[in-house]
Amino acid sequence: MMKQLVILSGKGGTGKTTVAAALAHLAAQDHRVVLADADVDAANLGLVLAPVPQESHDFIGGKVAVVDPARCIACGRCSEVCRFAAVCAGDVYRVDPLACEGCAACVYECPADAIAMQSQCAGQWFVAMTRYGPLYHAHLFAGQENSGKLVTLIKQMARLRAFDDEADLLLIDGPPGIGCPVIASLAGADLALIVTEPTVSGAHDLQRALGLAAHFNIPAAVLLNKSDLSPAQAESIAAHCAAMGIPLVGRLPYDSAVTAAMVRGEPITAGDGAAARALRAAWAVLWKHGWGSGD
Repeated sequence: MMKQLVILSGKGGTGKTTVAAALAHLAAQDHRVVLADADVDAANLGLVLAPVPQESHDFIGGKVAVVDPARCIACGRCSEVCRFAAVCAGDVYRVDPLACEGCAACVYECPADAIAMQSQCAGQWFVAMTRYGPLYHAHLFAGQENSGKLVTLIKQMARLRAFDDEADLLLIDGPPGIGCPVIASLAGADLALIVTEPTVSGAHDLQRALGLAAHFNIPAAVLLNKSDLSPAQAESIAAHCAAMGIPLVGRLPYDSAVTAAMVRGEPITAGDGAAARALRAAWAVLWKHGWGSGD
């Protein structure tokens, strides 16, 4: 049975994508894997996996109001009802697409039927092939919304590919935080692996991420990165996980080999540093002795 593992972090910069690339490398040694980078605002999993592009598709997001200058009578009613100051006045009124929120109030209020809602291309999504399996990722254009919708699209396409390929694992590199894109990436997951650091902010953001997973009844596990930077804070996080019944699957030490691997564009588990060994042990816990066993 195909499993879905989503890797999250309460904030950016905890090493989530580094862990995702390493787990892709480890999983692909014995299993068929499909990958998805659900951080559509800043997709960077491909920086480590050297993807070869295969497909490119437009993503049609929300709609914006567009004024027909031939029908506009410059009455100003659209400007009066727009709560977002998106209407620009003049001899012929027009709508600033960056300011428009797509509420369509101006459409309903225009006495000349001079305004219509128009779909817009809000981004692109891609299919690529990596040495560990197909990768689905996307790019949301600057200033665009509906990132949760784009994340859902990426996951759906990757999930269909996983079923078609009879893959064992759908590995999702999720976005940071606890917002709409994170919620979309969590949908249908068998496990959320939350990467955190032994800092005050790391502990706080970990609690938020664990709370989000619990709210949607998604089982969670924790991976502690750079665990030796603050042993006291690391023990505090470990105690908190134990009290909540959340498995702490591994502690990765600070390792300069991680930076060197990133510079080479390789997953850290391609080497044999301390962090790589700790990640291999964590993967054994995840797959062989836990949710991935198929039991």
